Amino acid sequence: MRWFGENARILPWREEPSPYHVWVSEIMLQQTRVEAVKPYYARFMETLPDIGALASCPEDQLLKLWEGLGYYNRVRNMQKAALLVMEKYGGQLPVSYEELLALPGIGSYTAGAIASIAYGQAVPAVDGNVLRVISRVTENAEDISKQSVKKEIEEELKKEMPKDRPGIFNQALMELGALVCVPNGPPACEHCPLHRLCRACQNGHPADFPVKTGKKPRRVEERTCLVIRDGTHAAICRRPSKGLLAGLYELPNQEGHLTWEEALASAAAEGFSPLRVRPLPEAKHIFSHVEWQMTGYFVLVEDCGERMEASGMDGSGLLFLEPERIQREYPIPSAFAAYRRFLFAPLPEIDTDGSLLRGNKRNIWSAVLDRTVK
Repeated sequence: MRWFGENARILPWREEPSPYHVWVSEIMLQQTRVEAVKPYYARFMETLPDIGALASCPEDQLLKLWEGLGYYNRVRNMQKAALLVMEKYGGQLPVSYEELLALPGIGSYTAGAIASIAYGQAVPAVDGNVLRVISRVTENAEDISKQSVKKEIEEELKKEMPKDRPGIFNQALMELGALVCVPNGPPACEHCPLHRLCRACQNGHPADFPVKTGKKPRRVEERTCLVIRDGTHAAICRRPSKGLLAGLYELPNQEGHLTWEEALASAAAEGFSPLRVRPLPEAKHIFSHVEWQMTGYFVLVEDCGERMEASGMDGSGLLFLEPERIQREYPIPSAFAAYRRFLFAPLPEIDTDGSLLRGNKRNIWSAVLDRTVK
């Protein structure tokens, strides 16, 4: 705890560790780097400063605020929990660890973080950083992916943690795992306040801990994304309400790697009149259980403004909107980041290899696109 007082990072959610701030930050920080979270946290808090605002936020706006963080069910569960808190607890997160744990999307770690940091309760908050630190300190060779092992460490920490500053104790362990007892590469044992107590360090093999069962190989799927645009609009569509990336918006895409002719036929089948087609660079996106190996095509089509004027949507379920509006209002997950940027690039800035032009290297359309549809 003394080490934490001297070395703790200055983070926005630590400046005012209210229950709501702790909750939002801990959900955002799951499987996301601290530096990456900071701008998302600032934007989220500016737009949704309290639980009432979170509970009443329209879903598309909520998902747009979360765009880029991934794992969108987390923010959906946050809103479900916020609605329950408004109904049952008058808009204030409950103090009880057990009641926190009963809310949607809040597990033992998040409940422990809120209870200890915001409410001063002596309950542990055991995340991957804490599991790693304790496994090394105690030279525990049990598999930390087992829930029983995590529960055992939680129970041991309950006996050790101070009753007067439990939040500082929990944050000190987390910070130690993030800055010193790191997951990738050798730990900086010479800078660790626990090195004299750490069995793994004293026995010269901290890198052997923690023990964790390897994950199953990811399923590989091939996909082809289409960036369909006329002079002023671009096509997107909404994913199904259930399953991977449920309810978010995406670029039109299909399973498999399409040829130029197949991509052209796919755009035509959606009712567009393609003019030119340009292959785009290959890309890859990794989910926890599946890997997308993607290719793409930029498809220039005839002006569809009049066709979309009435409702903004055609019969196939595609939205055809101004790129600025898509960027402002519609959440498109980072799985499509490699191709999403082509929705917003000025048309003459797409080079013959599918990359974005820089500086003065800009071509007119006759030189930009790969093949003209006859």
